[in-house]
Amino acid sequence: MRPLRPLMLLATVTVASLALAPAKAQTYPDRPVRIVLPFGAGGVADITARIVADALGQRLNQRFVVENTPGAGGIAAARAVLSSPADGYTLAMLTNGTAISVPLFKSLPFNPLKDFVPISSLGYFDFVVGTNATSSYKSMGDILKAARENPGKLNVGTINVGSSQNLSAELLKSVANINFTVVPYRATPEVLVGLLRDDVQVMIDNYAAMKSALADKKILAVATTGKTRSVALPKVPTVEEGGVKGYDVVSWNALFAPAGTPPEAVNKLNEALRAVLADESVKKRALDLGIEAKASTPQEIGARLKGDIEKWGKVIERANIPKQ
Repeated sequence: MRPLRPLMLLATVTVASLALAPAKAQTYPDRPVRIVLPFGAGGVADITARIVADALGQRLNQRFVVENTPGAGGIAAARAVLSSPADGYTLAMLTNGTAISVPLFKSLPFNPLKDFVPISSLGYFDFVVGTNATSSYKSMGDILKAARENPGKLNVGTINVGSSQNLSAELLKSVANINFTVVPYRATPEVLVGLLRDDVQVMIDNYAAMKSALADKKILAVATTGKTRSVALPKVPTVEEGGVKGYDVVSWNALFAPAGTPPEAVNKLNEALRAVLADESVKKRALDLGIEAKASTPQEIGARLKGDIEKWGKVIERANIPKQ
């Protein structure tokens, strides 16, 4: 038998490689997949990720392991993901906070638009504008009236400067053309205490953080921040319905992968997430946290990230928030 000529050998290897590519895509994932979060355990993002990870694991017959890597600006989490091979086995949760970090920090050691490829959104959630249930502020109209009659005297409590909640308050000042004092606290429990002590008259935070106080009727939800009414509080009007035209704040979380991740892995994850996030049991568990579980195309969530970087950059500039 004559030996294969070089060109024939090359053709044989190429055909074999092409034949293996679909098989590799079909077997993904064939080992555990890490999902790295820029938050500690126990928060809304962490619980959401674990709900989704469990459902993905069942659907794709592989373990999806949530790894908490908290740190300012999501830097530690991003580094952990970007230092791993771009093979679909290490994923990142990016959020509205990621979009804020780009204009908020003087220099980030990563570019979320270039260093990551989008997979899908996981969920969307708005914030709640709350007041002390015993106060005279029963509506968004009451808040706007007080801010206009006594500029700078109304106090609005949020968590730390540069957070989505804090910037939501700054955006409200700008869009409504009113003046009030934004008071930052280290954590939600401190904001709640401040509200109940009348140190602040209004607070803005997510539904999950305020759920117990709302249920105990200690605080009153006067508005939610999205363009449409919240899935968690459908009877509560939006800020826009309360008189602030054009106001719209919806936070989100999503899965991204390092740039260079095989499209086959991205597509398979996107397809699985579409099925998982449409499941009624998953949707209900997310709704308990005030989150609307919802998948997207990679292009949609990528565009959302880009748009929110621009949006929050303008808010930070108008509020004169110093870069960190």
